[in-house]
Amino acid sequence: VIEAWELLKLRRPELICDGELQLDTALVPSVAASKANILIFPNLESANIGYKLVQRLGNAKAVGPVLMGLQRPCNDLSRGCSTEDIEGVMVFTALQASQS
Repeated sequence: VIEAWELLKLRRPELICDGELQLDTALVPSVAASKANILIFPNLESANIGYKLVQRLGNAKAVGPVLMGLQRPCNDLSRGCSTEDIEGVMVFTALQASQS
């Protein structure tokens, strides 16, 4: 997570970003300085747990999982995805394709 944060600051210094945070610091309004819109997890397992918790229990809009580093845009859908989830991933993938 720290490596990802350092890489982001190097490549996109104009973005406002914080380093490693506890989840409540990133998401709970009474604790957070502002509202986080991107969460980076240390591995796939913790990312999936966090993604599902925020989406299902927090009623947050989530798009993904997003696959990076491939030659062409390719993304994945969860087994429990809704029609709205499918549409969101389709739009996101189309946007990725139009930029490559």
